[in-house]
Amino acid sequence: MIKGVCNFIAVFLAFALLLSCSDKQDFNQLDDLQVTPTYETSVFYVKAQESIINRISGISFFSQDFNFDAFAEPVFANRVLSGVLTYELENTTSKPIEIVLEFLDENDNVLDTEVFRTDAAPTATLTRNVAYGPAGKNLEIIRNTSKIRLNATNLGDNDSESSLPDPAIILRSSAKFTLEVR
Repeated sequence: MIKGVCNFIAVFLAFALLLSCSDKQDFNQLDDLQVTPTYETSVFYVKAQESIINRISGISFFSQDFNFDAFAEPVFANRVLSGVLTYELENTTSKPIEIVLEFLDENDNVLDTEVFRTDAAPTATLTRNVAYGPAGKNLEIIRNTSKIRLNATNLGDNDSESSLPDPAIILRSSAKFTLEVR
C-alpha cells in the first residue's frame, strides 16, 4: 500500500511539474545590455608667474605642444559616445592675456581651436565647457587629436606688477567622457 501511494505521489509530482508555469529562458538578453560608464580625468595644468611673463620680451610668453594620444587610442576612440572638456582660466596678473589652444592630428593639421581672453586682475575665473558628441562638436575632433598646442600671449606690458599675492596665469582642464563598453 505504501509503495502504491509513493508511486501515485511520484506520478502526480511529475505531472504537476510538466504543467507548472514558468517563463521561457531568454539567453539573448545580453545582446540588449548596454554599459556606458563615464570617466573623468585631468587633461593639463599650466601656470606662469607674472615675474616670468615680465622677463620675456615680445608678446608670446608661453608656447608648447603637448603630445596627447590618449583620445586616439582605439580603446577610447572606438567607444566614445560623448564628452565635455572643461577649462578654467585664472588671471591674477596685471596683464590682459590671450590663450589659444589648438587640437592637432598626427600630421599637425588643426582640427579645432579654443581661444580664451581675460582682462588684467582682478577678474573672475573663466570657466568654459565644450561638449563633443550629439550635443556639441564633432567627436572626430577628439578621436583624431594627437597633440594639443598652447600659445599664451601678453596683451599688456612687461613692467606692471599685480598687487595680489603670487600673481600668475593658471589654465587647467579636465575631461569627462561617456564610453560604450558593450
